[in-house]
Amino acid sequence: MSRKAWAGASAALSSLAAAVFANPAFAEAIGQPHPWQMTLQPQVTDIGERINSLHNALLVIITVITLFVLVLLLYVLFRFHEARNPVPSRTTHHTFLEIIWTIVPVMILVGIAIPSFSLLRYKLVPPPADIVMKATGSQWLWTYDYPKDQGGGFTIVSKMLDEKERADLIAKGTSPEDAPRLLAVDNEAVLPVGKIIKVEVTSTDVIHGFNLPAFGVKVNAIPGRNNEVWFQVDKEGLYYGQCTQICGDQHSEMPLAFHIVSPERYAEWLKEAKAKFASNGTSLARLADAGPLAP
Repeated sequence: MSRKAWAGASAALSSLAAAVFANPAFAEAIGQPHPWQMTLQPQVTDIGERINSLHNALLVIITVITLFVLVLLLYVLFRFHEARNPVPSRTTHHTFLEIIWTIVPVMILVGIAIPSFSLLRYKLVPPPADIVMKATGSQWLWTYDYPKDQGGGFTIVSKMLDEKERADLIAKGTSPEDAPRLLAVDNEAVLPVGKIIKVEVTSTDVIHGFNLPAFGVKVNAIPGRNNEVWFQVDKEGLYYGQCTQICGDQHSEMPLAFHIVSPERYAEWLKEAKAKFASNGTSLARLADAGPLAP
Protein backbone atom coordinates (compact mmCIF):
# COMPACT_ATOMS: atom_id res chain seq x y z
CA MET A 1 0.00 0.00 0.00
CA SER A 2 1.35 3.43 -0.98
CA ARG A 3 1.91 6.14 1.60
CA LYS A 4 -0.95 8.17 0.11
CA ALA A 5 -3.35 5.21 0.23
CA TRP A 6 -2.29 4.39 3.81
CA ALA A 7 -2.90 8.00 4.86
CA GLY A 8 -6.36 7.88 3.27
CA ALA A 9 -7.25 4.62 5.01
CA SER A 10 -6.04 5.94 8.37
CA ALA A 11 -8.10 9.11 7.95
CA ALA A 12 -11.20 7.05 7.11
CA LEU A 13 -10.76 4.84 10.18
CA SER A 14 -10.21 7.89 12.38
CA SER A 15 -13.38 9.51 11.06
CA LEU A 16 -15.36 6.32 11.65
CA ALA A 17 -14.09 5.99 15.22
CA ALA A 18 -14.84 9.65 15.91
CA ALA A 19 -18.36 9.27 14.57
CA VAL A 20 -19.03 6.19 16.66
CA PHE A 21 -17.70 7.54 19.94
CA ALA A 22 -19.22 10.99 19.41
CA ASN A 23 -22.66 9.49 18.96
CA PRO A 24 -24.73 10.63 21.98
CA ALA A 25 -26.44 7.25 22.23
CA PHE A 26 -23.03 5.58 22.52
CA ALA A 27 -21.63 8.17 24.90
CA GLU A 28 -24.62 7.84 27.21
CA ALA A 29 -24.94 4.07 26.83
CA ILE A 30 -25.19 2.43 30.21
CA GLY A 31 -26.49 -0.82 31.58
CA GLN A 32 -26.28 -2.88 28.40
CA PRO A 33 -23.80 -3.74 25.64
CA HIS A 34 -23.78 -1.67 22.46
CA PRO A 35 -22.34 -2.05 18.95
CA TRP A 36 -18.69 -1.01 18.58
CA GLN A 37 -18.15 -1.12 22.32
CA MET A 38 -14.47 -1.82 23.04
CA THR A 39 -14.22 -1.32 26.78
CA LEU A 40 -16.12 -2.51 29.83
CA GLN A 41 -19.61 -1.16 30.35
CA PRO A 42 -19.73 2.15 32.25
CA GLN A 43 -19.49 1.26 35.92
CA VAL A 44 -21.98 2.65 38.44
CA THR A 45 -20.69 1.09 41.67
CA ASP A 46 -17.47 1.42 43.64
CA ILE A 47 -16.81 -2.28 43.08
CA GLY A 48 -17.14 -1.80 39.33
CA GLU A 49 -14.83 1.23 39.36
CA ARG A 50 -12.16 -0.76 41.23
CA ILE A 51 -12.47 -3.63 38.78
CA ASN A 52 -12.18 -1.21 35.88
CA SER A 53 -9.08 0.43 37.38
CA LEU A 54 -7.40 -2.95 37.94
CA HIS A 55 -8.33 -4.01 34.41
CA ASN A 56 -6.75 -0.87 32.93
CA ALA A 57 -3.61 -1.27 35.03
CA LEU A 58 -3.22 -4.89 33.92
CA LEU A 59 -3.67 -3.81 30.31
CA VAL A 60 -0.75 -1.39 30.68
CA ILE A 61 1.44 -4.05 32.32
CA ILE A 62 0.62 -6.64 29.64
CA THR A 63 1.30 -4.13 26.87
CA VAL A 64 4.70 -3.19 28.32
CA ILE A 65 5.69 -6.86 28.70
CA THR A 66 4.55 -7.67 25.16
CA LEU A 67 6.50 -4.76 23.67
CA PHE A 68 9.59 -5.69 25.69
CA VAL A 69 9.48 -9.29 24.43
CA LEU A 70 8.93 -8.07 20.85
CA VAL A 71 11.92 -5.72 21.04
CA LEU A 72 14.05 -8.47 22.59
CA LEU A 73 13.11 -10.92 19.83
CA LEU A 74 13.87 -8.38 17.11
CA TYR A 75 17.23 -7.59 18.73
CA VAL A 76 18.17 -11.27 18.91
CA LEU A 77 17.15 -11.82 15.28
CA PHE A 78 19.28 -8.89 14.17
CA ARG A 79 22.26 -9.24 16.53
CA PHE A 80 22.71 -12.99 16.22
CA HIS A 81 21.94 -13.44 12.56
CA GLU A 82 24.27 -15.95 10.93
CA ALA A 83 25.81 -13.29 8.72
CA ARG A 84 26.79 -11.18 11.76
CA ASN A 85 27.59 -14.05 14.09
CA PRO A 86 29.12 -16.91 12.06
CA VAL A 87 30.57 -18.58 15.14
CA PRO A 88 27.73 -19.21 17.64
CA SER A 89 28.35 -18.69 21.33
CA ARG A 90 28.66 -21.79 23.52
CA THR A 91 27.39 -19.96 26.61
CA THR A 92 24.67 -21.93 28.42
CA HIS A 93 24.32 -20.04 31.70
CA HIS A 94 24.47 -16.45 32.91
CA THR A 95 23.96 -16.09 36.64
CA PHE A 96 23.04 -12.40 36.62
CA LEU A 97 20.44 -12.81 33.82
CA GLU A 98 18.88 -15.83 35.51
CA ILE A 99 18.53 -13.89 38.74
CA ILE A 100 16.96 -10.95 36.88
CA TRP A 101 14.43 -12.99 34.88
CA THR A 102 13.40 -14.78 38.05
CA ILE A 103 13.11 -11.80 40.37
CA VAL A 104 11.45 -9.35 37.96
CA PRO A 105 8.46 -11.63 37.08
CA VAL A 106 7.99 -12.41 40.77
CA MET A 107 7.90 -8.68 41.57
CA ILE A 108 5.40 -8.10 38.76
CA LEU A 109 3.14 -10.89 40.03
CA VAL A 110 3.32 -9.60 43.61
CA GLY A 111 2.47 -6.11 42.32
CA ILE A 112 -0.60 -7.57 40.60
CA ALA A 113 -1.57 -9.82 43.53
CA ILE A 114 -1.73 -7.07 46.18
CA PRO A 115 -4.51 -4.98 44.53
CA SER A 116 -6.23 -8.18 43.34
CA PHE A 117 -6.48 -9.62 46.87
CA SER A 118 -7.57 -6.23 48.19
CA LEU A 119 -10.36 -6.10 45.60
CA LEU A 120 -11.45 -9.67 46.37
CA ARG A 121 -11.67 -8.88 50.07
CA TYR A 122 -13.65 -5.71 49.35
CA LYS A 123 -16.13 -7.72 47.24
CA LEU A 124 -16.44 -10.69 49.60
CA VAL A 125 -16.78 -8.82 52.92
CA PRO A 126 -19.94 -6.73 52.55
CA PRO A 127 -20.67 -3.72 54.76
CA PRO A 128 -23.93 -3.62 56.76
CA ALA A 129 -26.72 -3.74 54.21
CA ASP A 130 -29.61 -1.29 53.95
CA ILE A 131 -31.66 -3.76 51.91
CA VAL A 132 -31.38 -7.53 51.60
CA MET A 133 -33.14 -9.38 48.79
CA LYS A 134 -32.99 -12.90 47.40
CA ALA A 135 -32.52 -13.81 43.73
CA THR A 136 -33.36 -17.35 42.66
CA GLY A 137 -32.51 -18.74 39.24
CA SER A 138 -34.75 -21.31 37.57
CA GLN A 139 -35.02 -22.75 34.08
CA TRP A 140 -35.44 -20.13 32.65
CA LEU A 141 -36.31 -17.08 34.73
CA TRP A 142 -35.40 -15.21 37.90
CA THR A 143 -37.46 -14.67 41.03
CA TYR A 144 -36.76 -11.85 43.48
CA ASP A 145 -37.90 -12.04 47.09
CA TYR A 146 -38.32 -8.80 49.03
CA PRO A 147 -38.35 -9.46 52.82
CA LYS A 148 -41.37 -8.38 54.80
CA ASP A 149 -39.34 -6.73 57.56
CA GLN A 150 -38.00 -4.23 55.00
CA GLY A 151 -41.35 -3.21 53.56
CA GLY A 152 -41.64 -6.11 51.13
CA GLY A 153 -43.25 -9.45 51.77
CA PHE A 154 -43.72 -10.39 48.12
CA THR A 155 -41.99 -12.22 45.28
CA ILE A 156 -41.44 -10.98 41.74
CA VAL A 157 -41.01 -13.35 38.83
CA SER A 158 -38.93 -11.87 36.01
CA LYS A 159 -39.01 -13.52 32.59
CA MET A 160 -37.66 -12.36 29.25
CA LEU A 161 -40.17 -10.85 26.83
CA ASP A 162 -40.60 -13.01 23.74
CA GLU A 163 -40.65 -11.44 20.29
CA LYS A 164 -44.44 -10.98 20.26
CA GLU A 165 -44.52 -9.40 23.73
CA ARG A 166 -41.66 -7.10 22.79
CA ALA A 167 -43.33 -6.14 19.49
CA ASP A 168 -46.60 -5.37 21.31
CA LEU A 169 -44.72 -3.19 23.80
CA ILE A 170 -43.01 -1.25 21.02
CA ALA A 171 -46.32 -0.89 19.17
CA LYS A 172 -47.74 0.80 22.27
CA GLY A 173 -45.06 3.48 22.07
CA THR A 174 -42.06 2.04 23.91
CA SER A 175 -38.76 2.84 22.24
CA PRO A 176 -36.85 -0.22 20.94
CA GLU A 177 -33.84 1.02 22.96
CA ASP A 178 -35.97 0.79 26.11
CA ALA A 179 -36.96 -2.80 25.30
CA PRO A 180 -33.74 -4.38 23.99
CA ARG A 181 -34.04 -7.78 22.36
CA LEU A 182 -33.06 -10.72 24.60
CA LEU A 183 -32.73 -8.36 27.58
CA ALA A 184 -36.16 -6.79 28.22
CA VAL A 185 -38.26 -8.55 30.87
CA ASP A 186 -41.85 -8.43 32.06
CA ASN A 187 -41.02 -7.52 35.69
CA GLU A 188 -37.84 -5.68 36.65
CA ALA A 189 -36.25 -5.80 40.08
CA VAL A 190 -36.48 -2.30 41.56
CA LEU A 191 -33.99 -0.94 44.11
CA PRO A 192 -33.07 2.52 45.43
CA VAL A 193 -30.01 4.49 44.41
CA GLY A 194 -27.29 5.15 46.97
CA LYS A 195 -28.26 2.28 49.29
CA ILE A 196 -26.10 -0.73 50.16
CA ILE A 197 -27.86 -3.74 48.65
CA LYS A 198 -27.05 -7.35 49.49
CA VAL A 199 -28.42 -10.04 47.19
CA GLU A 200 -28.54 -13.68 48.29
CA VAL A 201 -28.31 -15.83 45.17
CA THR A 202 -29.45 -19.44 44.80
CA SER A 203 -31.10 -21.80 42.30
CA THR A 204 -33.99 -24.26 42.22
CA ASP A 205 -32.63 -26.69 39.63
CA VAL A 206 -29.24 -26.32 37.90
CA ILE A 207 -26.35 -23.88 38.22
CA HIS A 208 -27.13 -20.43 36.82
CA GLY A 209 -24.96 -17.30 36.64
CA PHE A 210 -25.97 -14.02 38.29
CA ASN A 211 -24.07 -11.36 36.37
CA LEU A 212 -24.59 -7.58 36.27
CA PRO A 213 -21.63 -6.06 34.37
CA ALA A 214 -22.43 -2.42 35.18
CA PHE A 215 -22.40 -3.26 38.91
CA GLY A 216 -19.20 -5.28 38.76
CA VAL A 217 -20.86 -8.31 40.39
CA LYS A 218 -20.93 -11.92 39.24
CA VAL A 219 -21.67 -15.10 41.20
CA ASN A 220 -23.04 -18.57 40.54
CA ALA A 221 -26.56 -19.51 41.60
CA ILE A 222 -26.15 -23.05 42.96
CA PRO A 223 -29.00 -25.36 44.10
CA GLY A 224 -29.06 -25.80 47.87
CA ARG A 225 -26.54 -23.04 48.50
CA ASN A 226 -26.78 -19.32 49.18
CA ASN A 227 -24.08 -17.16 47.62
CA GLU A 228 -24.18 -13.41 48.06
CA VAL A 229 -23.09 -10.22 46.35
CA TRP A 230 -23.44 -6.59 47.36
CA PHE A 231 -23.40 -3.28 45.55
CA GLN A 232 -24.22 0.39 46.01
CA VAL A 233 -25.36 1.99 42.77
CA ASP A 234 -24.66 5.70 42.43
CA LYS A 235 -26.71 6.44 39.31
CA GLU A 236 -30.38 5.85 38.52
CA GLY A 237 -31.17 3.80 35.45
CA LEU A 238 -32.11 0.40 34.05
CA TYR A 239 -29.28 -2.11 34.10
CA TYR A 240 -29.17 -5.49 32.42
CA GLY A 241 -27.27 -8.71 32.96
CA GLN A 242 -27.51 -12.30 31.78
CA CYS A 243 -27.08 -15.82 33.05
CA THR A 244 -23.44 -16.76 32.51
CA GLN A 245 -23.76 -20.53 32.96
CA ILE A 246 -24.96 -22.78 30.14
CA CYS A 247 -28.10 -23.93 31.96
CA GLY A 248 -30.19 -25.43 29.18
CA ASP A 249 -31.66 -24.74 25.75
CA GLN A 250 -33.09 -21.36 26.86
CA HIS A 251 -29.90 -20.21 28.55
CA SER A 252 -29.70 -17.18 26.27
CA GLU A 253 -33.23 -16.14 27.27
CA MET A 254 -32.56 -15.61 30.97
CA PRO A 255 -31.65 -11.93 31.44
CA LEU A 256 -31.53 -9.89 34.62
CA ALA A 257 -33.02 -6.40 34.72
CA PHE A 258 -32.49 -4.08 37.69
CA HIS A 259 -34.23 -0.70 37.77
CA ILE A 260 -32.47 1.74 40.11
CA VAL A 261 -34.70 4.61 41.21
CA SER A 262 -34.73 7.37 43.82
CA PRO A 263 -35.53 6.38 47.44
CA GLU A 264 -38.83 8.26 47.18
CA ARG A 265 -39.85 6.41 44.02
CA TYR A 266 -38.74 3.13 45.59
CA ALA A 267 -41.03 3.70 48.57
CA GLU A 268 -43.93 4.32 46.18
CA TRP A 269 -43.04 1.26 44.14
CA LEU A 270 -43.02 -0.94 47.26
CA LYS A 271 -46.65 -0.03 47.90
CA GLU A 272 -47.60 -0.70 44.30
CA ALA A 273 -45.68 -3.99 44.19
CA LYS A 274 -47.22 -5.25 47.44
CA ALA A 275 -50.67 -4.64 46.03
CA LYS A 276 -49.80 -6.22 42.69
CA PHE A 277 -47.78 -9.26 43.72
CA ALA A 278 -48.54 -10.06 47.35
CA SER A 279 -52.34 -9.98 47.19
CA ASN A 280 -53.28 -11.52 43.85
CA GLY A 281 -50.60 -14.19 43.51
CA THR A 282 -49.61 -13.01 40.04
CA SER A 283 -45.98 -13.93 40.55
CA LEU A 284 -46.78 -17.50 41.61
CA ALA A 285 -49.03 -17.97 38.61
CA ARG A 286 -46.34 -16.65 36.32
CA LEU A 287 -43.85 -19.08 37.83
CA ALA A 288 -46.24 -21.97 37.33
CA ASP A 289 -46.79 -20.97 33.68
CA ALA A 290 -43.06 -21.05 33.06
CA GLY A 291 -42.91 -24.84 33.46
CA PRO A 292 -42.07 -27.43 36.13
CA LEU A 293 -39.22 -26.71 38.50
CA ALA A 294 -37.13 -29.13 40.50
CA PRO A 295 -38.18 -29.34 44.16
